[in-house]
Amino acid sequence: MALLPKKVKFRKWQRARKNPKKRQLATRGAKLSFGSFGIRAEEPKWIKSNQIEAARRVMSRAIQKTGKIWIRIFPDKPITAKPAEVKMGKGKGDLVGYVAPVKTGTIIFEVDGVEESVAREALRKAGAKLPLKTKIISRV
Repeated sequence: MALLPKKVKFRKWQRARKNPKKRQLATRGAKLSFGSFGIRAEEPKWIKSNQIEAARRVMSRAIQKTGKIWIRIFPDKPITAKPAEVKMGKGKGDLVGYVAPVKTGTIIFEVDGVEESVAREALRKAGAKLPLKTKIISRV
């Protein structure tokens, strides 16, 4: 079950401009809204839909049927790539998947309905599946 948009207005997007001097801090989605514990991004990165799914699976196994998980990001940015050993030019590559652009401070997952030790272990395992540094946070 891969996360991807049902319908898109544009099949291919232009890449965003990256400025290494400017820190990308999240203003939206930077506070816990649903659960008691969450995992926060400590650096800006693109997270692929299969990485989100891998983290979700390991969390749902860790908390079993007791708690609830919220996924706070959605991969809606299309990513293209050209095949291996193809010369430069001849247009933009084909669509290979979708990513969720995540800024520093964005809450990625939230958990509730489980003990603190179980929630922290589930979020730690999920953070290992993601391509960026993360931090476990709580309401208290």
